[in-house]
Amino acid sequence: MVEIDGLLQGIRDRNTPALAKAVSLVENARDGYEALLSELHATVGAAHRIGLTGPPGAGKSTLAERLILGYRTRGETVAVVAVDPTSPFSGGALLGDRIRMESVTLDPGVYIRSMAARGALGGLATTTTEVCDVLDAFGFDRILIETVGVGQSELTIAASADTSVLVLVPESGDGIQVLKAGVMEIADIFVVNKADRPGAERLVQEVDVMLGLRSGNAYRRMTPHHSPREMGVESPVAADEGWSPAVLTTVAVKGEGVEQLIDTVEQHYRYVTESGELDTRRRERLARHTREVVERNLSTMVWHEGEGERILAAGLEGVVQGEVSPYRLAQDIVAGIRKGGSAHE
Repeated sequence: MVEIDGLLQGIRDRNTPALAKAVSLVENARDGYEALLSELHATVGAAHRIGLTGPPGAGKSTLAERLILGYRTRGETVAVVAVDPTSPFSGGALLGDRIRMESVTLDPGVYIRSMAARGALGGLATTTTEVCDVLDAFGFDRILIETVGVGQSELTIAASADTSVLVLVPESGDGIQVLKAGVMEIADIFVVNKADRPGAERLVQEVDVMLGLRSGNAYRRMTPHHSPREMGVESPVAADEGWSPAVLTTVAVKGEGVEQLIDTVEQHYRYVTESGELDTRRRERLARHTREVVERNLSTMVWHEGEGERILAAGLEGVVQGEVSPYRLAQDIVAGIRKGGSAHE
């Protein structure tokens, strides 16, 4: 535990090399990583976690770089966790967002870490949340979580961020993608990037209409030809229905719209903080993460520390021959864990 004590002290002292070692320890699940996370837990919760997701080619990394510059101008420290597709050869991060954000990598107030998705749903490994906890405990003001964002895998990011930003781009079929309820549900803020391209305005309208349909208030931002009062109808008093997802436009390569995006992200954070929704989200996130840790530990017990692999190998031929079902074999493996040994012993 000497190494863990040293890392803990290094994190308290805001020592960057100690931070890098701690992140590697957690990412690779090396001995002592859960003890480290347990010691850090009491100091976690001050950072604002911002999810940045969307389809490949939407310009997420460029937008993330602009967000970093914007926050640094405001005196905020920023950490970035860029979850990349896993290399089929090394198992490591394939794209390497640190290369694409080279303009901010030398800033001592910025820390960027590329992580491999490791096959996790949505490209977001369970360890990503734990790495964010380490960065949170270190004292970063903002943590950007950029994900792979392929298909509907964006759904995972919403569960790991306080504010979720979905980045779309014209001319890539995103107008069809936003029609999918799952994708529509995840974002607190929608951004149409590369808004200087043809089709951007139409995409904004499509997203806005779909958000209106979801809330039962389609065409909510469009000016009607006649007001309710002109039609002889008194306007109802609008109830507080919570946060209304914003639809913004940016041209990240030029820095256009980035300040408005930062302002909107901050507005959302204030809203969830003051309304109590932030506490609810974080409570749910902790419950979910605890379940994930239990599942991970049970998996380790079954396949790496227990008799799971041996029982599987011994019973597989029976499954292949149709003599035993996969479900019965699975029950035998679980029974071995319940008894503290092998069900076939």
